[in-house]
This record gives sequence, C-alpha cells and structure tokens, in this order.
Amino acid sequence: MENIILQKSNGIATITFNRPQVFNAFDKAMRDEMLGALDDCQNDATVRCVLITGAGKAFCSGTDIAEISSDNPPSFEAILDGGYNAIVLKIRHLEKPVVAAVNGVAAGAGANLALACDIVIAHENAKFIQSFTKIGLIPDSGGTWLLPRLVGFAKASAMMLLGESISAKDAETLGMIYKCVHTEGYADFVNQITTQLANMPTQALALTKLAINASLFEGLENQLLKETQWQGKSGSTADYKEGVTAFLEKRQPKFEGK
Repeated sequence: MENIILQKSNGIATITFNRPQVFNAFDKAMRDEMLGALDDCQNDATVRCVLITGAGKAFCSGTDIAEISSDNPPSFEAILDGGYNAIVLKIRHLEKPVVAAVNGVAAGAGANLALACDIVIAHENAKFIQSFTKIGLIPDSGGTWLLPRLVGFAKASAMMLLGESISAKDAETLGMIYKCVHTEGYADFVNQITTQLANMPTQALALTKLAINASLFEGLENQLLKETQWQGKSGSTADYKEGVTAFLEKRQPKFEGK
C-alpha cells in the first residue's frame, strides 16, 4: 500500500493516512487501500484494537480536489458507493474497537470518517470542518446521520450549513468527540486508550459495539444511499463547479444558487 500505512504491535493495528502532501486527502487508490486495511484488521485475530490517524499536519482533508476536478472525474455515486460508504460501514461493523486519533484538521469526509469511529481523541490543535457547502456540496460519508445524533439538531444544522470550523476543545464540550488532549500528553493518552482496549475482552467489546449499532445506527445504510443520491445532484450544479474552480484559483467563490 502506498497511501495507507498499516502497522501492528501488541494487539493494536495502526492505520495511518499517508498523503501528507495533500493533507491526507482521499483519492480512489487511497479509498481502496483503506478498505483493504480494514478487512485485514477484521481478519487478523491478533488485532484487538484499531487506531486510525494521519501523517503530517492533518488527519484528513476529505476528497482530493484534484480527483473531482480532473478532465474525467469519477461520479459522486462511485466515490461514495464504492468508497466512503463502504469505509463507514466497515468501521461500524468491525468486531473490534476503532479509535480515531485526530492529529490535525479533519475536514469534509475526513471529519465524518473520524466521527464514525468508536472513540475519537483529538489533539488540542485539531479542527473539525463540515466543509462541503463551501464548494456547493452536501455533507456525506454519514455526516448528515451522525452529527445530529452527536451534538443535536440545532448545532449540527448550523455546522453543516455554515461550514464552521470547530475546535477540538469545542468538539469535546459539544459531545462530538471523547477527549481533546494537550500536546504534551496527546501521544501517551492515545497509547493508553488503545493499549487498554487491546487488553480488554475483545468479544465483549464487539458485542457492546453491536448493541450500540442496533440502538443508534439502524438507519445508517438508508441514509448513506440518500446521501449518495443527493451528492450526485449537488455535483451537477454550477455552484459546485464554481466552488472547485475558486478553490483551485485560491479565491472566494461566487455562488449564484444554481
């Protein structure tokens, strides 16, 4: 794998997003590698806990703009159905605890992949951004389903519509994540939590996760299907094209509501 680093030690599998030059933005190859890494973790009985983090300054900035602004871009249906939706479901269905260590910015799909994990620990300098509307898209990767259940309708609606940047500390206060940790204790705390989970009764953790899914995530598959449909519509708008063009030209977009 070139875009994902998978390391295993003492019952912990660490999946590191490894495209720091683009803030760990996902393209198709990276989505495919992530799916493979999650399958590997599920099938390896020595893995008792999975840790997901990012290389460099960012956790994950979402979808690589270069991919969706290319001359022959993949459809959003292909990106979601064959990529993010499958990743979200694998994280939720993985029979082992999955910890997200958000080391930097988590934007767009990157934010929602983090929120899909069982425990989210964020570095004090990390930020969570539902950045979709800034380029004329809707939140996907389970975001419209997960975020309202984590922070409530009013906060989630504002975050998604305005594309606000939420600090790690505010995310903890809102109940979006488990912990915001100061720089000096961040690595040790992540290691403490993952080591604890790797030494707990794995089957009981798996069944606990199954029970949580049953109580909270029963409608996730249907929501992912709806997100895919609506994202396809968003991706066909003039405002989406303007959003991407403005991003590439490093200027403020001029949306016209079309």
